[in-house]
Amino acid sequence: MRLVSLLDIICYDHFHLAGKDMRIIVYGFRPRTKQRRNVFDALLKCTKPERVWDLYTFACGPSKFGNANPKERLLNEYFRLLGKSSIRASMDMIEDGAFTLSNELWRISDLNSNYNLCQTYPFAFMIPKSISDAELLQACSFRARCRLPVITWCQPGSGAVIARSSQPLVGLMMNMRSNLDEKLVAAFCSQLPGAKGERRKLYIADARPRKNALANGAMGGGSESSSNYFQSEIVFFGIDNIHAMRESFSRVRDYLDMHGTTSSDGRSSFLRHGGWTWGGGNLSSMSASVSLLGDSGWLIHIQSVLAGAAWIAARVAMESASVLVHCSDGWDRTTQLVSLACLLLDPYYRTFAGFQALVEKDWLAFGHPFSDRVGMPNISGSGNFDFPRQSSSAGSFPSSPVRQSSGSAASQSSSSSHGHNNYSPIFMQWIDSVSQLMRMYPCAFEFSPTFLVDFMDCLLSCRFGNFLCNSEKEREQCGIADACGCLWAYLTDLRSFSATSHVHCNPFYDPLKYDGPLLPPAASLAPTLWPQFHLRWACREEAKAADIGVQCRAMTVKYSEMQKEKEAAERRVDEISFAMESLSAELLRERHLSWVARESANRATKEYAALTRAVQSLGCKINFTTSDVEDDPRSSLENNPRRRNRHGNNSDVSVSISLMPEENTSGNPKGRVCEALCPLRTREGVCRWPEVGCAHVGSQFVGLKANFDAFDRLAIYDSYFQPK
Repeated sequence: MRLVSLLDIICYDHFHLAGKDMRIIVYGFRPRTKQRRNVFDALLKCTKPERVWDLYTFACGPSKFGNANPKERLLNEYFRLLGKSSIRASMDMIEDGAFTLSNELWRISDLNSNYNLCQTYPFAFMIPKSISDAELLQACSFRARCRLPVITWCQPGSGAVIARSSQPLVGLMMNMRSNLDEKLVAAFCSQLPGAKGERRKLYIADARPRKNALANGAMGGGSESSSNYFQSEIVFFGIDNIHAMRESFSRVRDYLDMHGTTSSDGRSSFLRHGGWTWGGGNLSSMSASVSLLGDSGWLIHIQSVLAGAAWIAARVAMESASVLVHCSDGWDRTTQLVSLACLLLDPYYRTFAGFQALVEKDWLAFGHPFSDRVGMPNISGSGNFDFPRQSSSAGSFPSSPVRQSSGSAASQSSSSSHGHNNYSPIFMQWIDSVSQLMRMYPCAFEFSPTFLVDFMDCLLSCRFGNFLCNSEKEREQCGIADACGCLWAYLTDLRSFSATSHVHCNPFYDPLKYDGPLLPPAASLAPTLWPQFHLRWACREEAKAADIGVQCRAMTVKYSEMQKEKEAAERRVDEISFAMESLSAELLRERHLSWVARESANRATKEYAALTRAVQSLGCKINFTTSDVEDDPRSSLENNPRRRNRHGNNSDVSVSISLMPEENTSGNPKGRVCEALCPLRTREGVCRWPEVGCAHVGSQFVGLKANFDAFDRLAIYDSYFQPK
């Protein structure tokens, strides 16, 4: 319903749908199926809605991705170009008309705020500061559809600009002039910085072939004369019109359907004609089959757009010149060239936010007719978006199985009715050109080719309202911003969950290396088929293999997972190390306590031995006895002085000292020494102080157990003076 448009009428037992995303869907029915007409009518109604309100974005109900006022975003981009990024636009500013800011050279005009000046221009645009609104009103009539020359980008510092317009109405004889138009264009030739009065050069780039520009003179159009415009030079780029692009795109789709892995007839390109031949012929037909892609002209058109944009960027960056770009109406080829040149010159446009600002400014605000070009109904009625059908006799380009199966209907050529079919893949061609630049400069863009593919799918799906209608005025009349969801909010929401690891993000992006203009040389402008978009249905595996970013992103995700595992392991190691340090500190404390306990035990042992010797020297004996007691459940070992023995019983230790027998005392060598050294013993072995009751004196390290009452009764003469 959302991605396909009807190609062929019902034919026998099957019919085909050709998608704008290069997909071809075949509907097959069993013989004599009665529902064929009902299915056909339902698909026809879905693929060709009659009104804007029948599109999917209105039928699916309210969207959670609200669309902020696009006018505010446009003004914010203007403020950035004028060097006033600190100012932010608001609805109050727009309603009050307070957005007409300016710098030394350029200003924002609100002359088109009601779309009275030009219905396909935005409500605000930038013009030279020296041009008044009254002069703009008079100058606009000299350009087709009143699309007068306005500034779409200005280079900070140098003053060089890229301007856009439609063709001048010079008439059949190419002799019509407008002084105000010439004055407006000459104002783009501002003074060069650092030069004394010298003004920059102006290039007028006409995107059409020269013969087409001359032919438009018969309808009042044409091209400028360099003699009428100050310091100017006219250049023709030779890019074909929308009808040539539509036919070229149809041929590319047929080529992919015929030579893809599996065609719409269900047969491989290797086996369509049997045998070992390749591409439906013998081996010599390989080059002929490949040349069919060149015959489609698609890559030639892409190269022309790339070459024109690169030329414009080089003139601005290298010569500091200003460039005015136009085609016939100024909304197809002109938009392709100026937006691609801005992408080359300004690194901001190569980011997500900048790419959005670029598309909204140059494509949406300046009136690219998306409804007509994409094949959607516009505000006035249904759009016509039939693909041209090539007959089998059309030159050397064979038709695909889809074309051949449509019988007599295929012979009816719609390419002759160009005036009734405004479908053309102009925006898709520009996105293809952006992908070619990304292939040449893989590190210069923040977004990936996958982002461009999803962006195109969202645009073609009619899920969002950003690209409905043909102009800013029509979208405002339909209330698209309030009624429909926003594509940009949806894509931003997708990226918000994965940050830089999302498939829309370019893993090779290096903003520091590519912080200036990209100026590709002519030799590098050799485009190839965009594999992520053109080959994704015809050659699925080859399309995946071509996206090296996907492989790098998979490696990045794997590396990120391994990094998380490493961090988790490091945290575990830190926890274990901390636990080991705690255990080591506790072990050291236990060792210290054990050492203290051993020292205390050693001291106790020594003291016990000393006390034992001392007591024994006094003629006493120490006896240790234990008595068992029952456990007291109300007390603990810490609060109870009684301890458990090895059998688990509580025991009390009691100490008793008893007097040693005399024979043990006399037989004790220590006792004999004490008796010999005792100062209170006479030569006869009689104690001079029998009342003291000391039994024996141990040694010089043991004190006496004295009876101080007896010591008081002892006369000093009895101790120290011998009787005469």
